[in-house]
Amino acid sequence: MPAGLIRETLRIAGEKAARDRSIEIRHPYTGAVVATVPKATPQDVDRALEIAHGFRARLSRHERYQILMKAGAIVAARSDELARLITLESGLCLVDSRYEVGRASDVLLFAANLALVDDGEVFSCDLTAHGKKRKIYTLREPLLGAITAITPFNHPLNQVIHKVAPAVATNNRVVLKPSEKTPLSALALADILYEAGLPPQMLSVLTGDPAEIADGLLTSAHVDLVTFTGGVSIGKAIAAKAVYKRQVLELGGNDPIIVLDDADIEEAATLAASGSYKNSGQRCTAVKRILVQDGVAERFTELLVEKTRAIRYGDPFDPGTDMGTVIDEAAARRVEAVVNEAVAGGARLLVGNVRRGALYSPTVLDRVEPSMTVVRQETFGPVSPVMRFKTVDEAIRIANGTAYGLSSSLCTNRLDLITRFVQELHVGSVNVREVPGYRLEVTPFGGIKDSGLGYKEGVLEAMKSYCNTKTYSLPW
Repeated sequence: MPAGLIRETLRIAGEKAARDRSIEIRHPYTGAVVATVPKATPQDVDRALEIAHGFRARLSRHERYQILMKAGAIVAARSDELARLITLESGLCLVDSRYEVGRASDVLLFAANLALVDDGEVFSCDLTAHGKKRKIYTLREPLLGAITAITPFNHPLNQVIHKVAPAVATNNRVVLKPSEKTPLSALALADILYEAGLPPQMLSVLTGDPAEIADGLLTSAHVDLVTFTGGVSIGKAIAAKAVYKRQVLELGGNDPIIVLDDADIEEAATLAASGSYKNSGQRCTAVKRILVQDGVAERFTELLVEKTRAIRYGDPFDPGTDMGTVIDEAAARRVEAVVNEAVAGGARLLVGNVRRGALYSPTVLDRVEPSMTVVRQETFGPVSPVMRFKTVDEAIRIANGTAYGLSSSLCTNRLDLITRFVQELHVGSVNVREVPGYRLEVTPFGGIKDSGLGYKEGVLEAMKSYCNTKTYSLPW
């Protein structure tokens, strides 16, 4: 073979190998390739976990505080750049992306301040006749092994920072695997933390195919804890695979907003629309079922349709856009399919159900039955399915009649009913006259049933999960 042909053959083979070991990131609205990232190998996983496991962070509380606060200042200074990056890789509109960057700043602020809090406790031992004149003290220590953190596509910056900031605050080491669909924000955050002074051994980011690298992240002897946010089926697979490792699983939701006949209907419709369409409906705590008492159902649906028609959806980079795309065309097709199935089963389409590529319009369905897929499973798109009920007993039964148990919203002014719903709903949180997803980044957050194992996230709870508690006693 001539030398020139050999060189050309080798060049083509090299380019193909590079393509085979990289992942293309596409802008959901146009489908254009906007970046490529490396496709990690199992050997990369082993090396990253080995580095993390072997490193012992010695940062003082003040040093951790400084790193997190400096990172927060950098995020604030680059907020527009980060928002545009989120929009580029996820298709979320700039309004939603800017809001996410603000929430990420809050996480850093809370983690920084909690890094300064002395988390020890003191127990006197002479409390009973059998006790002694001693005191028992506790302290929290970072895990001996590494933390594997796996995050989803729908909040590509904030979900990542919820895993990483509490780890920095507690002197832990993280190997992060962001969604292969939206890894750019995670890489940007890592660079910001390094710039803020974080030792690189405390955070590695691996971009790759989960089918190829997940086993090592879950089963390695170097891993002490797996923290995952994402779908139920993957979460259960992780639970089965990561045997005898601490696990924090924040899974899906099928959150209801429940509107009683004494509610402020204008307020309830506003909350329902916001909860359904914010982030293109791609939130575990999005409004996914709208339960409305018969007496106010007609007026409520009129207002909901009016507010839905007012949502401007389209190019996510247009400053006037209220809602961008879902993550890709396949996701939009799934949303369209479950809506069509509901309509075929007797639900009434009041507005929407228009799809163009990954762009799916805000959609309202009425007369939806609990057995329909659109409310039985997590739709994860901008759909408002209205279900009607007659009595409070029926509302509670419908709300609890799902495999999920993450969050909920209740619209009423009656304290007796608020108390009853708080006590009887099988969920992790109940928000009265607010969307299901409302919370502070520091407060406990998580679900039960298929929404999680009951362990909470939020900065404070994550910091507790990321530590071992040691007790010691002294004779004074």
